[in-house]
Amino acid sequence: MKKFVMAGLAGTVAGIIATTQIAGPLLAQEAENKASVYEQLDLFGDIFERIRAQYVEEVETDELIEAAIDGMLTSLDPHSSYLSPDDAEQMRVQTRGEFGGLGIEVTQEEGFVKVVSPIDDTPADAAGIEAGDFITHVDGESILGLTLDKAVDLMRGPVGSEIVITVVREGEQEPFDVTIVRDTIKLTAVRVRTEGTSVVLRVTTFNDQTYPNLKEGLEEQIEEAGGIENVNGVVLDLRNNPGGLLTQAIKVSDAFLNEGEIVSTRGRNPEDGERFNATPGDLTGGKPIVVLINGGSASASEIVAGALQDHHRAIVVGTKSFGKGSVQTVMPLRGDGAMRLTTSRYYTPSGRSIQALGVSPDIIVEQPRNRPDEEEEEETNARTRSEADLRGSLNNDSLSEDEIRQIEEDRAKAEATAELREEDYQLAYAIDILKGLSAFSPTGPSQ
Repeated sequence: MKKFVMAGLAGTVAGIIATTQIAGPLLAQEAENKASVYEQLDLFGDIFERIRAQYVEEVETDELIEAAIDGMLTSLDPHSSYLSPDDAEQMRVQTRGEFGGLGIEVTQEEGFVKVVSPIDDTPADAAGIEAGDFITHVDGESILGLTLDKAVDLMRGPVGSEIVITVVREGEQEPFDVTIVRDTIKLTAVRVRTEGTSVVLRVTTFNDQTYPNLKEGLEEQIEEAGGIENVNGVVLDLRNNPGGLLTQAIKVSDAFLNEGEIVSTRGRNPEDGERFNATPGDLTGGKPIVVLINGGSASASEIVAGALQDHHRAIVVGTKSFGKGSVQTVMPLRGDGAMRLTTSRYYTPSGRSIQALGVSPDIIVEQPRNRPDEEEEEETNARTRSEADLRGSLNNDSLSEDEIRQIEEDRAKAEATAELREEDYQLAYAIDILKGLSAFSPTGPSQ
């Protein structure tokens, strides 16, 4: 019995020693880390007091603290930042779909402000600002080295006031100035129209109005066409759409899917990950879809394009998207401010992250920058003589008047698409794809 007791005691003592040997260094390391953090905070306090007491000009304490907080956040990535009470309110207004400004979505790259995309029908769009442009100066003042928020502040101003921005553009040898008049930006989340028998859904942003606008507009176009059987497909135009609300991207994707994953998010801790799945119901009844993207399609736009591409629900056409594959959470702070913090990455249904890579189109179609010369246009548009132009040519007696009228209507639609190529080559290409798919459908082409 004594042997068992001694063995038990020995095991207990050995366990205590082993626990002490393992836990001791860990506790010491944790205490050392805490001490290091406190030392750094003391250093921050010393610098803060030195600035207040000895800087060449008197500084506002609140501004110093805000700048320190913003610097800490912006050092993490281009999308994390501090929002002052005014900035937080402006962001809430923008999410609702109306705000003051130039009408551009921007990010920061190599110290300069980079245009993610101009917003449709805004001063920046009218002035010819393009996705991928770099803004280097505002009213002659360099913005190199400024935080993104500070640079954006320089571009803000009263509605009706004028601003001159200096732009560096790929393909242009020299920087050039662009004069823009600030205006109230009213975002129309979705513009809907019909080209031939194809419904075009132009989604400009993902705010609270996006899905309701899309659903209502699509239903109106289907009704005007006399039913979904008279629609050959849908073009979902996400070009120059800088993104917005994740919830709206999920709803828009779900509008065209009956099942399966739409997107997943993964944070630092695996247990914080989320998956979002489609629910039954396709607004188009399974009609073909072409998604248009370009370098200005970012964030929520890439979620939609990636989801429809991975499920083989749509053909993605255009050029590579922007590549913003991270999710920002806006967290309210005391004093009505907030911080925008990158908390996770998102992944398409196949499990791929598009962070910094973007969504690659199934068919790459560049948008021509320059229109053809006038002589080339005249030559292209010149009417070619045909059999019908010849004097005394025979009539076609094998077709009824209704059949001839149908042929002429089909030809008119094709000519309208050809004219559209001069205005928007990528969109015309997308509509041609839908026509081709409809021609091979079991029921034949929709008219």
